[in-house]
Amino acid sequence: KFNFDMLNIKETHPARQMHDTFYVNKMSNVLRTHTSPVQIRGMMKNTPPMAFISGGKVYRKDDDASHLPMFHQIEGIYVDEDVNFSHLKDLIYKIIFHLFGKDSEVRFRPSYFPFTEPSAEVDILSDDGKWLEILGCGIVNPIVLENCNIDSTKFSGLAFGLGVERIAMLKYGVKDIRE
Repeated sequence: KFNFDMLNIKETHPARQMHDTFYVNKMSNVLRTHTSPVQIRGMMKNTPPMAFISGGKVYRKDDDASHLPMFHQIEGIYVDEDVNFSHLKDLIYKIIFHLFGKDSEVRFRPSYFPFTEPSAEVDILSDDGKWLEILGCGIVNPIVLENCNIDSTKFSGLAFGLGVERIAMLKYGVKDIRE
């Protein structure tokens, strides 16, 4: 419910398939694939305006030089009246400039996440001239707000999620995240 349904992730979405998600039993219990369920619980227990950060271990069936099957994710959400994409971009730039310096080259690429609309992936240019995705972000989908009993005609929100290991990989020049 909290890992998929409340986040507008339809039953046919690839993230729900056995090749992407670790199921504990018969497709009913999962190891969480993101920390977004914490955001859902937070939105259900509070009323706007609200802002909070959640972090923890997450699990996905990925294992290569830039992905691990278990990693640490940090997510942030802000819900209030008149929140828009310019607020999101300002926040993302502040985070990146704080972590990597004001000379960092950053790009936003349009993406798709069922829980945000519009959505973007954010890349930073590494020292070796390669772009590396460091986070996903977007404006909270009105369906998600409504699922949490928040009036989407009055409130909007921004959200982002980043992998701690991916940030460390880029910041400290690690070529293979498995190291």
